[in-house]
Formats: sequence, C-alpha cells, structure tokens
Amino acid sequence: MIELNNTTKLYGHVIGVNDLTLTLPTGAYGLVGPNGSGKTTLINLLIGHLRPTLGRVSVFGQDPFQHRSLLSRIGLCPATDILYPNVSARTWVTYLVRLHGFSRRESQSMADAALELVGMSSAMHRPIGTYSLGMRQRTKIAQAIAHHPELLILDEPYNGLDPVGRDEMTTLLKQWTRQGKGLLFASHVLQEIESVTSSFLLIFGGRLLASGTAGEIESLLSDTPQEVRVIGRDAPQLIHRLVDMPWVNSLQLTDQRSELRIALRDPSQFYERLAGWIAEDGLRIDQLQTAEGNLTALFASLLKHHRGETA
Repeated sequence: MIELNNTTKLYGHVIGVNDLTLTLPTGAYGLVGPNGSGKTTLINLLIGHLRPTLGRVSVFGQDPFQHRSLLSRIGLCPATDILYPNVSARTWVTYLVRLHGFSRRESQSMADAALELVGMSSAMHRPIGTYSLGMRQRTKIAQAIAHHPELLILDEPYNGLDPVGRDEMTTLLKQWTRQGKGLLFASHVLQEIESVTSSFLLIFGGRLLASGTAGEIESLLSDTPQEVRVIGRDAPQLIHRLVDMPWVNSLQLTDQRSELRIALRDPSQFYERLAGWIAEDGLRIDQLQTAEGNLTALFASLLKHHRGETA
C-alpha cells in the first residue's frame, strides 16, 4: 500500500521528515507523534502535495507526485478547516466527488450516503458556516470517504468531536478496516488510535523511532530510560528500597512529600519489584505515572534510545 525509501523532505534548512524507510501492506496504521513531529509533512508526501527532497515515495506502486490520478484511490481528511461557509455540506461534498470523474447524479447520491454515514443528513442542506466544529469535522470525513477510496488518510480526525461523536467515529473506522481497506490515522493522542488499530508508527523530529503493535512498543519502552512518578502518602518510604539500586539514576521528593520522582536507567527492573515492595511494606500508593502519559516525554525517551543514549 505504502512504500518509502530513504525519504527526506527539507524546507530550506529545516527537516520535515528525515530518511524514512518503511513498507506497509494494506491495513490500518496509527501515525503517532507530538505536534510538529512530521506527521502532516509525511501525509502531504503520500498525497503528492509535496515532492521528497531525497528518496522515493510510492502509494499503490505509483509516485503520487507524478500520477495525480492516484488521488481517486485516496481519501483525505486534513487537520485544517477547508470548508466554505456559504455553501451547504451536500453541495460541497458533491462538488469534491465530481472532481474524481463521477456524474452529477452519481456524485449527489454518493455525497448523500457519506453524509448519512457520519450523521449529517439532517443538517446537510444548511450553510457550513452555521455548523459547530464537530459538525464541520463530520463533513470533512464525509468528503474523504464519499468516493469510496482504497486508502483513507486522517489527520487528527477527532478534533472538535464530543464523546458521542468520538464513539461513533471509532465505530465507523472499525467498520472501514473490517472491509479490508487501508487506513492511516494520524494523531498526537495515543488512546484515540489504540481504539481503532493496534499497529503504530511512532514519529518524532521527522524520524521514525519505532513501529509495531502496542505490545511491542510497550516492550521497547520498558527497556528505555524514563522518569516515573509515584504518588501517595507512603511514596517516600520507597526511597530506602531504591537508593542503592544500580538501575536508578536519581530520586527526587517533591515539596508536598507525597510524590517521588524516579529517573530509571532500566524501568523493567523497577516494574518487576514495585508491587512486591508495596505489599511487603504495606504502603499506600495512589498513582503511578510514566512517560506514556506524556507523549513528549515518551518520544524524548525513544529519541535517546534511537541515538544510543541508554545511560
């Protein structure tokens, strides 16, 4: 479905994506990374809006920059608001479907079906300028799927959706993947993607730092240096257990004295022992927070691992 060979995109002296090499068969993949990590640049390379400075991009065996007809096989929901306020959702989606070569009647029928699928039938004749952010997001997703593409690319698709809308969109995307179609879902929120697919691509600073299933990435992270926060009234009592351990880099007790910050060289050693220590000492611990709760910290840890900075 997608193949990148030493793909690099430069904006002058700024690196958008950096030497990406990967092959993805048809399936569902989550593209995870903090804001500014290179997700949108990679998407623009896949749809042919950008040409790589170095390397090669291939979608369904073709260069998307040179073969514009390839866009009829791709559906894109961009992160930006690109809707026209004075036209209705039905008119806008119909027009975009017609650009793929369908007749007016076919386009209207396909637009109606897509808008119904995303829950916009009752409002599709109203001007888009009267819509809430969530309604505009649903309309963008409708135009992405209306022409029945083989690959759906979503850039932050849950933006503006309320909890009900998020649940409905998750159901829609699961149905999409069960049909055997391709999906690339970009987000900086790991949990959003995990509800749809277990296959991840982790990108940071334009580099692909890790790929695989959630379990495989968690296994990698367990061997990656990171900071852990133990919160609870008895957190300070863990210090005597940790102070002489060779895999602990530093210990810091906050002013509230109910939060212990631990910099770990080998987190797996800590996780193996923690439950036993709490039980043996009868400790009251309320929370354990790791880098997984903070994507910036998580990717910083992976970047150190990528560079070989494991100490």
